[in-house]
Amino acid sequence: MDTPKKNERYTVTIGGMTEDGNGVTRIDGFTIFVPGSAVGDTLEILIVKVQKSYGFGKILSILQPSPYRTEPDCPVFGRCGGCDFRHISYDHELEVKSRWVADHLERIGGFSLKPEPIVASPQQVGYRNKAQYPIVMEGEKLMAGFYAKRSHRVIGCTQCQLQPDFFSSVAETVMRFCMDFQIAPYNEETHSGLLRHLYLRWGQSSGQLMVCLVINGARLPHSGQLVALLLQKHPEITTIVLNHNTKRTNVILGPRCTALHGSGSITDNLCGIQIEISPLAFYQVNHDGAQLLYQLAGEYAGLTGNETVMDLYCGTGTIGLTMAEKAKQIIGIEVIPQAIENARKNAEQNNIHNTRFICADAAEAAARLAEEGVHPDVIVLDPPRKGCDLSVLESIIWMAPQRIVMVSCNSATMARDLKELAAHGYCLKKVRPVDMFPRTGHVECVALMSKED
Repeated sequence: MDTPKKNERYTVTIGGMTEDGNGVTRIDGFTIFVPGSAVGDTLEILIVKVQKSYGFGKILSILQPSPYRTEPDCPVFGRCGGCDFRHISYDHELEVKSRWVADHLERIGGFSLKPEPIVASPQQVGYRNKAQYPIVMEGEKLMAGFYAKRSHRVIGCTQCQLQPDFFSSVAETVMRFCMDFQIAPYNEETHSGLLRHLYLRWGQSSGQLMVCLVINGARLPHSGQLVALLLQKHPEITTIVLNHNTKRTNVILGPRCTALHGSGSITDNLCGIQIEISPLAFYQVNHDGAQLLYQLAGEYAGLTGNETVMDLYCGTGTIGLTMAEKAKQIIGIEVIPQAIENARKNAEQNNIHNTRFICADAAEAAARLAEEGVHPDVIVLDPPRKGCDLSVLESIIWMAPQRIVMVSCNSATMARDLKELAAHGYCLKKVRPVDMFPRTGHVECVALMSKED
């Protein structure tokens, strides 16, 4: 096999697509990734990079466009790191994501089970209820935008197709204020400047809006004028908050918040449950998609009213609270103390009394509950992208629930973790992808495992 050489030209046809939105082709068996291409494209490409087992090509011309190709509707698509699929139809994007999940289940998990049909997002435009804009100085002007892919270079853009239109006007108001009062943006290299990020959260059901400024300091000069200006121009704002992050880090939020106006949090209604959302609390960014996701998890859990349900990685308790009406008891487990406080408050506000929230890791919680003689019938878990630590899986196996419902934002680590559970007596019954993040390279899944007799 002759390896393609850098700066050589080839005519290729794209046969697959990666989670980064890159088309995949092969030249004499050698894998080439082509950004901006679509399955079915016939292209003339230039090889721009060659590694040991793969390379990258750049499109020189589209000789025959894919039937799935569409005209991108965003001026910064391809430069901003937010979207991966604005150049293909949404129907084809769903097909691509379904194939990823099926491939991960078979190749990583060793399962032959075919996933159920993917659940499409109710919205493909303006669905995100959260925006985090990094702030930089561009010439003589402040600029808000988004990071380019795999970098901290900011691409100026506040009118994002994934976010509600009014986010842009709020961002512009904050930028004008900072220019007028000479509020310097944060510089990562020198650890100087004050304003790091503008962070917006919106309750789609409630209509409440939070404006949060992440600052490298204890106070924001002229904050009273900012509050007055924002409330005058944007009466939908419910609360205005400062988040204090003074560390040399690329983590966006610091641990402490100060409310300049309002309570410092907003509320939203999800699956009939009122949820309090602080700047630090996790909340799904696609409200309508999250309702479908949690309804599916509840369906897979198969509750009759007699089950004790353990909600691992429970965060602010959202998944467990949506299942509480059909369960005997919900026990939420989470290692973050603030999240547990929010979960208890959410249960209280919704008059849900069959819940209990424990601040501990899975192994510690399992040991504590075993001493009390409590054994879960169903375990629901929503791990981070890296998946479950082995100790968590060992704790689940030791607790021996009848059913396990996994909600995952990474089908590769999900397949790996399901394989471990299958090796200890659990059978994979169902998997269904849910598209919570249209036009991006992410897809959620819900999986059901049952204990074999």
